[in-house]
Amino acid sequence: MKISYPVFKSLVALSLGTLGVCMSEFSIMGILPEVAHSLSVSIPDAGHFISAYALGVCLGAPLTVLMARSRPLRSILLALMLVFIAGNTLTALAPNASMMLAARFIAGMPHGAYFGVASIVADKLAGRAFSVLAVSIVVSGATIANLVGVPGATLVTQILSWRVAYGIVAGVGLLVIIGVRAWVPRLPGLKDTGFRGQFRFLKFPAPWLIFLAIVLGNGGMFCWYSYISPFMGKVAGIDSVHMTLVMALAGLGMVLGNALSGRLSIRFPPTGIAEGMLAVMGTALLLVFFSGQHTATALALMFICTACLFGVSAPQQMLLLQNAKDGEMLGAALAQVGFNIGNAIGAYCGGLSIAAGHGYGSTALIGALLAAAGFLLLLGYARKYGSPILGD
Repeated sequence: MKISYPVFKSLVALSLGTLGVCMSEFSIMGILPEVAHSLSVSIPDAGHFISAYALGVCLGAPLTVLMARSRPLRSILLALMLVFIAGNTLTALAPNASMMLAARFIAGMPHGAYFGVASIVADKLAGRAFSVLAVSIVVSGATIANLVGVPGATLVTQILSWRVAYGIVAGVGLLVIIGVRAWVPRLPGLKDTGFRGQFRFLKFPAPWLIFLAIVLGNGGMFCWYSYISPFMGKVAGIDSVHMTLVMALAGLGMVLGNALSGRLSIRFPPTGIAEGMLAVMGTALLLVFFSGQHTATALALMFICTACLFGVSAPQQMLLLQNAKDGEMLGAALAQVGFNIGNAIGAYCGGLSIAAGHGYGSTALIGALLAAAGFLLLLGYARKYGSPILGD
């Protein structure tokens, strides 16, 4: 059995949406100093724009469940893209820091819900045997965003303005609407178990273990990666004119990490893949703390970290979906909620450490500790629920 061409086209259309939302989310990390200067705030304060986006993700997922849980899946995707376009248009036009916070919050609202609904559609179209592979194809849009879109936004910022970059991001939303309408088939809505029914699976410990592992693992990565531009400039000694290439290298790591995860899913369970990726990520972050001042080492470790960041994404997405009986839409979206709560916590903790005078390198040490905690939670999930670990 293979993924058919019509199904593959649908997955490509869905991946265009993840490309758009991840361009919106990640572009700011490569241009944070420029945004901070333009809006007359410090870099640690500009980190709050990242947190505002993440908080929008956290509200958007349950709000989508409340308003659209039984509607046709394609219609939900299209509505979410309209919110995405509005949020990123407001970002491009924001005149001050307060408006920027509001714009980033709105832009984040469709993120988790889009990933969640797209994952459900991918699972239904491809079948359970190829579900992780199908979701990894959807997630590949996010990796391409970081390989091409984010460096492109960095380059546009250097040549023109960060506002033009976010105007382009808003334009991607229009392409997503066209692609989804053309290639994604009409699917019925999910069974309406009621709003409370959607949350019933959260009575059990398994989804919480996975969710907290996502929060801590992503928090560890973004404690450091949220400040990747100033870290590479002030610690690793890379000139700002080379940040486009640095972000492209980070994006390449994401592409290869996601592709590796999809390949591994044919042989290993999602729990084992996620465990392995988090273990490597935590080790790499620890090495960043000790040797990130060496340019080549810093770049290599960044590549490894970003590979693990997206290598863990699809497996954890499927783990929550598989542990969300009668609440699949919320379960799938909760993975992205967890990722973005982690982003917010990570960016906040990193900003506190920098503001306290511990330097940009300290963020990697805090990140390593958070990633280790996430690994231990996944290990506990595997031991309690019988999922084999990588290599068993």
